[in-house]
Amino acid sequence: MGSISIGQLLIIAMIVVLLFGTDKLRNFGSDLGSSIRSFKKAMTDDDEDETNKLQKKDNINNMKDNKQE
Repeated sequence: MGSISIGQLLIIAMIVVLLFGTDKLRNFGSDLGSSIRSFKKAMTDDDEDETNKLQKKDNINNMKDNKQE
């Protein structure tokens, strides 16, 4: 009673296509895909930036240790 069947999903999909049309749905899909790609790229860029910062910090600490010896 609480779950949605395949038939109900098909009816909902048909109504959505009738309301918005295929062009708007195609544009929505491409916009959604590009925004997800941008988000993933930003996340990997942030990870690389953080890794670079940590490596620079380690290099500076190693240089200080070498000078003290």
